[in-house]
Amino acid sequence: MRLSARMSGVRRSYIREILKVTQNPEIISFAGGLPSPDHFPAEAFARAAADVLRENGPQALQYSITEGHPPLREFISRRYKEKWGLDIPVDEILITTGSQQGLDLMAKVMLDVGDDVLIERPGYLGAIQAFSLFGANFLTADLGPHGVDTAQLAQRLKDRPKIFYAVPSFQNPSGITYDAATRRETARLIEDSDTILLEDNPYGELRFKGEAVPPIRAYLDGSRMALMGSFSKIASPGMRIGWIATGPELMHTLVTAKQASDLHTSIFAQRVLHRFLEDNDLDAHIAVIKKAYGERRDLMVDAIIRHFPEEVRRTEPEGGMFLWGELPRGVSAQEVFAKAIERKVAFVPGLPFYVDGTDNAFRLNFSNSTPERIEEGIKRLGTCLKEVLSGPCRAAGTCAPAADPGV
Repeated sequence: MRLSARMSGVRRSYIREILKVTQNPEIISFAGGLPSPDHFPAEAFARAAADVLRENGPQALQYSITEGHPPLREFISRRYKEKWGLDIPVDEILITTGSQQGLDLMAKVMLDVGDDVLIERPGYLGAIQAFSLFGANFLTADLGPHGVDTAQLAQRLKDRPKIFYAVPSFQNPSGITYDAATRRETARLIEDSDTILLEDNPYGELRFKGEAVPPIRAYLDGSRMALMGSFSKIASPGMRIGWIATGPELMHTLVTAKQASDLHTSIFAQRVLHRFLEDNDLDAHIAVIKKAYGERRDLMVDAIIRHFPEEVRRTEPEGGMFLWGELPRGVSAQEVFAKAIERKVAFVPGLPFYVDGTDNAFRLNFSNSTPERIEEGIKRLGTCLKEVLSGPCRAAGTCAPAADPGV
C-alpha cells in the first residue's frame, strides 16, 4: 500500500496501546488520562439531549457553521471574562472536536516539514504526535518546580521556532504549574519573539490546592498566541468539544483548515452541551470533581511515601489529574512497567513524553481510581520499584540520583 511519507515516522499513541492491556478488570490502572466516570452528569445530559431534540430537533440534526454554535461560544467568552477578567470576543473562539483537533489544526496552518516547534520537557504526548505528523523538528525547554526554565526558553526562542506549545496549569504529564512570575516572563519572552505561543489549558479549573493564577493569555496579546480549552475534564470527554481562542488573522486560517477537516464539530453535541451548561451549575459540578480529585491525590502521595523507595522522586500537584515520578538515572521505567504488569498494575513509562529517548520517569493518574485501588496499586508498584532498584545498577553503585522533578 502506498501510504504518505508523513506517516512513516509517526508512532501510535503509547497510552492508547497501554489502555488495551488495561482492559483486564484485574489490572489496577494509573495509565489513562481519564476523568472519573463517577462524576459524569449522565442524567443531566439525558435531560439536555431530550430538550434539544424536542425544541430544536431539525436544527440540531442539520449541518451548521464551522465556527461553532454561537450560544456555546458566547458562554465560553462570558466565562473567560467572569473567571479571569479576559476579554475574548465570540468571533475569536472556534469550537473544535476536542482540544486534540486544536493541535492538529495549529500544526496544519503553521508547520512545514522541518520547522522547529518548542515543547516542554517532558511534554504532552498528544502534541508530540500531532506535530510529528507534519514533520516538526522538536526543541525542548526543561520544567522546574515553578514552570518552564525561562532562561532555557529565552535561549530556545533565539532559534525562532514557529510554535511554543505549553500546558502551564497542572501540566500533562508532570502535574507542574507555572507560577505567576513564570507566566509573566514567558509572556514577555514571547512578545519579544516571532514565535506563537500555543497555550493548552484543559486542567486549569481543576485546582484543589494553592492560589489560582490566570492563563498566560492574561499577560499577552491574543494576536501573539492561541489559547486552547476543553469541556472534557469538567463536563464529559465523550462529547469531544474543545475550542481555540486567537486573534482574527490566525482564526481566519484555522477556520479554513477546519472546513477542510470536518466542516464543523457535531452541532448536536454542541447544542446538548450548551443546554446542560445553561440548566446546571457548572461551578458546583466542578467543585465536586475538585474535592474528589484532591482526596485521591492526597491518598496517592501518602501511599507513595509509605511504599516507594526513597530514591524515587515525585511531584505533588496542586490540581489536575497526574503525578510524575523520576527514577535514579540509569534505571528504565519500561523495566519497572514489565514487572508491574505481572503484578497487575499499570502506569505510563516516561519515554513517550520525551523526544530524546529519556526513560527514567513515569506518569501516574490519580483521578480515575478508587481509594482502595490507589492504596493497593501503589503498594504493588512499590514492590516492583524495590526489585528493580535492588538490581545490578544499585549493587554496582551506578544508579545516580534523579533530578528534582519539582517537589
